[in-house]
Amino acid sequence: MDYYRELFDLIEKQHKWRGSCINLIASENVTSPAVREAIVSDFGHRYAEGLLGGRSNGIQLFDRFYQGTRYFDGIEAIAMKLAEDLFGAEHANVVPVSGAIANLTVYNALTHYGDKISGLRVEAGGHISHTHVSCAGVIGLKDVPYAFDEREMNIDVDRSRETLLKEKPRIMMLGASVFLFPHPIRELREVADEINAKIVYDGAHVLGLIAGGRFQDPFREGADVFTTSTHKTFPGPQGGMILCKNELASKIDNSAFPGLTSNHHLHHVAGLAVALVEMQKFGREYADQIIRNSKALAQAMYELGFSVLCEHKDFTESHQVLVDVSSIGGGDRVANDCEKANIILNKNLLPWDSLKDAGNPSGIRIGVPEVTHIGMKESEMNEIAEFLKRVVIEKEKPERVKKDVIEFMKDYNKVHYCFESELGAYENIRFK
Repeated sequence: MDYYRELFDLIEKQHKWRGSCINLIASENVTSPAVREAIVSDFGHRYAEGLLGGRSNGIQLFDRFYQGTRYFDGIEAIAMKLAEDLFGAEHANVVPVSGAIANLTVYNALTHYGDKISGLRVEAGGHISHTHVSCAGVIGLKDVPYAFDEREMNIDVDRSRETLLKEKPRIMMLGASVFLFPHPIRELREVADEINAKIVYDGAHVLGLIAGGRFQDPFREGADVFTTSTHKTFPGPQGGMILCKNELASKIDNSAFPGLTSNHHLHHVAGLAVALVEMQKFGREYADQIIRNSKALAQAMYELGFSVLCEHKDFTESHQVLVDVSSIGGGDRVANDCEKANIILNKNLLPWDSLKDAGNPSGIRIGVPEVTHIGMKESEMNEIAEFLKRVVIEKEKPERVKKDVIEFMKDYNKVHYCFESELGAYENIRFK
């Protein structure tokens, strides 16, 4: 078998297929052509292990163990400065290679084996890295779940306070995988101070919204640390980042390197820096449109007969829409049928599910970062809702709907809210 030819054939098929799909995965996005150019640069061949030195005029200096990093030093320093300015942080670390590793880096820096960590249960939308089954468990942390208000789809502060005062977690995690509304940072700050806990805000899903001045302001509201991935509502390359106060910077930096990361994927740092520049310029407009689109899609689906959560709160204040499909086949069936129609979304546990329901949970989670990034607005959300109704409620053959989806997507192959380029959103870059 000619694996070389087959591999590039699969790559080409991926570009063509995803360019003909409506992508509603809440954790995905497409990067701009400028970010893609940075990702395929020479930095992908290089290493830059080393320690952070002092600063000169606010710009980070480095003490590298490798030669040949003179230009990358400038890129990493710019990325750090841009992140600090954009998110109101005293210090940024761009070494983590994912959001989960960013969380693990903070846990390693601020806790000891056997300490406790509070966070949301997975069923309530919490991310696995906040629990003992993932990163928190790797270093022996014990879970202290928050009480959750299923109607409001948020942490129940009053019911959680008693548990927190009793269990005294060292870290109080905020942020989630299902993240419809801002988390109560201010309300929990008083409890954190009383038990000497650090508030760590995992903003992976909402980083782009925060960059655009929407959703919430973690540091102003009382967070000590802000961890994140860099590729959801924030349209950068896949990677991680930690923002923190200066008093915690040394511990976190040492935990990142040499603690948990050696080489930190320099080409992705370059791409992150470019994405930060673009979000500085275009982020407010992009974040505003994301939220308008998510609300419009939720409203349209609700009016078409879908059981969209939190109608009493205008459905969402983020990029996400959560739908209970338990009465029309369950999340697994709905997600699979939609994929057959070239509509990509994911099944998702709802708060009243158990972990045993993960294979076919009650819900689906829908997100609009990517469709917004390729130029769709409220009117297109109405069309998407109609496609979903045809597949999910009317049980029309997905293959018939697929034809209309492919035709619909022909008008959306350009990335918006970025610097101009002729490169298509899903165009394959060829070097041979």
